[in-house]
Amino acid sequence: MKQKKLDQSGFTLIEIMVVVVILAVLVALVAPKIVGRTDDARRTAAKVQMRNIEGALQLFKMDNGFYPSTDQGLESLVNKPSVGEIPRNWSEHGYISKIPKDPWGSDYSYLSPGTHGEFDLMSYGADHEQGGEGKNADVENWNIDDAG
Repeated sequence: MKQKKLDQSGFTLIEIMVVVVILAVLVALVAPKIVGRTDDARRTAAKVQMRNIEGALQLFKMDNGFYPSTDQGLESLVNKPSVGEIPRNWSEHGYISKIPKDPWGSDYSYLSPGTHGEFDLMSYGADHEQGGEGKNADVENWNIDDAG
């Protein structure tokens, strides 16, 4: 009877260690660049969400001739308002499926009429308070530049 020879191929401890070192070097080079971009990504997400909300507000105004009041709030884009001036041509499907939270988990602040235009839309950033700098800086619809 012939015995089959077992194939002993596989990775040696040295080969595994080399791969681990290479991966560690890559993580050390790439991680700081990714980690530093988290706040930028959140600010960009807030700007995109605000542009979408602004679009829904524009549709509301086109149908009804006015923007929702501060009392009616952004919720009037999802459900027909029952306070203030009741819109006569409110879309039966609403203007947006739901009002998103900002990327920091807070509600957007809405003021109509606004102090900077027909309405003001704001996110208060990471600190959830008006004002601030850096990652705590507010994102405001009247200060959104189209470049980023």
